[in-house]
Amino acid sequence: KLKTAQREFYLRQQLRAINEELGSMNGKGGAGSEQDEMEQLEEALEKAGLPQEAKAAADRELQRLRQMQPSQPEYSVIRTYLELMADLPWAVSSKDNLDITNARATLDGDHHALDKVKKRIIEFLAVRSLKNDMKGPILCLAGPPGVGKTSLGKSVADALGRSFRRLALGGVRDEAEIRGHRRTYIGALPGNVIQTLKKAGTNNPVILLDEVDKLGRDVRGDPGSALLEVLDPEQNDSFVDHYLNVPFDLSKVLFIATANRLDTIPGPLLDRMEVIELPGYTSAEKHEIAMSHLIPKQIERHGITGEHIEFTPAAVDLVIGSYTREAGVRSLDRQLAAICRNVAVKVAESRDRAFAAGEVELDDNAVVAPVVDHDHHLEEDAGLGSSIPPPPLDETEGAAIASAEEVEAASALEPPLVLDANFSRQVVTPELVSEILGPARFESEIAQRTAVPGVATGMAWTQVGGEILFIEAWLHRGSGRVQLTGQLGSVMQESVRAALSFIRGNLSALQLDRLGDLAEVDLQEALSKADLHVHFPAGAVPKDGPSAGVAVTAAILSALSGRCVRADTACTGEITLRGLVLPVGGIKEKVLAAHRAGIAR
Repeated sequence: KLKTAQREFYLRQQLRAINEELGSMNGKGGAGSEQDEMEQLEEALEKAGLPQEAKAAADRELQRLRQMQPSQPEYSVIRTYLELMADLPWAVSSKDNLDITNARATLDGDHHALDKVKKRIIEFLAVRSLKNDMKGPILCLAGPPGVGKTSLGKSVADALGRSFRRLALGGVRDEAEIRGHRRTYIGALPGNVIQTLKKAGTNNPVILLDEVDKLGRDVRGDPGSALLEVLDPEQNDSFVDHYLNVPFDLSKVLFIATANRLDTIPGPLLDRMEVIELPGYTSAEKHEIAMSHLIPKQIERHGITGEHIEFTPAAVDLVIGSYTREAGVRSLDRQLAAICRNVAVKVAESRDRAFAAGEVELDDNAVVAPVVDHDHHLEEDAGLGSSIPPPPLDETEGAAIASAEEVEAASALEPPLVLDANFSRQVVTPELVSEILGPARFESEIAQRTAVPGVATGMAWTQVGGEILFIEAWLHRGSGRVQLTGQLGSVMQESVRAALSFIRGNLSALQLDRLGDLAEVDLQEALSKADLHVHFPAGAVPKDGPSAGVAVTAAILSALSGRCVRADTACTGEITLRGLVLPVGGIKEKVLAAHRAGIAR
């Protein structure tokens, strides 16, 4: 009497033989039968290393699949689900490179400055080397565009030796993009987090959540709320995707989010992330980045070498100061690319002249496609004759001796980059920069704008970095009204009124009650008979915030006293009715903007 296992094996072999015979009768052959595919799927699930709960769910679905006919609609749904379960990296982890010296060298080689982020990664590596089961940190890199937030995530993955995947969140409005769809829906798919892990192939990759501040929300749900579970270190070890419907451990994943501004990120989500601000670069840092990273990259991209082009430090400084005005280096990269393109044209023209003059000899093994002169053949057809014989033909197919494969291979080879004798290395000087890029796009107008009384320079924070702005105050005969222009928000309007009230209440302390030539004039009475107009130029740009109070005060005092505000000075800060200057945010971004504009104080 056969044992149960032997009987099951015997029946399976019989079933396999029947399936092979049916397959051969249908013209499909025995290979790849349904039973073989079922066994392969079962073997893949065994090798996947599923945890207990996921394994129980997979076994249950696999048992249902065996009892179904392939023609049933739910058959493909269950099979797709099981294939996803088998493909996910449940127990596959990459080994971290815990060499701190190597990590520091990698980060420094890819990015200049950004010391806060580099320090945090080194700290994570140090703790990871001491404690193997440490959960991955959840970082949020906040800063203006072009400062290297996205590329920094790739550098972190390279330093750790982990797989890197980028998950774009800008404009995502559906909660199912994060948590997936339930399998009861037609065309259901897992969420982007699970799909990203499947593509990564490991359960501890570096996942970059790009533009987390641009998540949307509508009637389909709030993706920001769905991210709460993903980015919570206390909960993401049992993240449940609606499609999988079983927990998946995300605690080993290193999440790095990027954002331009923090005020649009929901408070609970922001609380779960460790925010590291990247304010921007100074001119000196941009110069170093251009010389060490951007220029070598653009030279390589444009097919030229250091023997063809050389950038002088003065030319790079001119590009930074007169052709770009940004916190990051994207515009600087584009301007350097324009210069490299101009030089690449000269290099290509010199190479063509060298070919035309016969200064370059082709390799004996090079295959050259025959050149057909259509005008010459037209003349030949008209009976004009020709001194150039037609290309020889192959005896078998009547084709040119150079076969199509050889011609294609020859066209894929780059011609030797040999230049004529008249070409000399292009040295990029400030004069050449002006010739290539045209007139300067940005000029310092501070000295001109502040050369008259009533004008002060302020500093403002924007989502793309800091900016300077000019405040103009003007007094004229009227009835004591205050007029505000420049598309100001309610907070900034209140700052202007608070500054004016402070000045009116402290004329004596400010030594403005009686001035030189107006010794007999009482300024309190004069102010009540004059209109004050405060204008913020660039009226098409909305402006709001409390930090313009000090600059407004300086502009009004300048208009009253007739003395100019120093051209090398900019102000920021909120002023109270008692004359106190309150602290405001974004100081580093504002200082960097003032530094870019040439302000010293």
